[in-house]
Amino acid sequence: MITLLYFARLRETFGLSSERANPPADVTDVRSLTEWLCQRGGTWQEELAQNKPVRVAVNQDIADPDTAVGDGDEVAFFPPVTGG
Repeated sequence: MITLLYFARLRETFGLSSERANPPADVTDVRSLTEWLCQRGGTWQEELAQNKPVRVAVNQDIADPDTAVGDGDEVAFFPPVTGG
């Protein structure tokens, strides 16, 4: 079981700030987790598509697509912070 957290625009778009998910065994890293979530379709696919700016943290450390994800992890999705 993985805890998923959504922040800012993603929280508003998905209509939830967190959830617990039990992805299939072939979901082993951030890339495959994101692809699995995109399979939900609709706004999930639109917001998590590879051309959208979304940052990911695993257990509060910034992650890249190859970062491992496993049972008990906390994975946060959030838009990049911009300044001006």
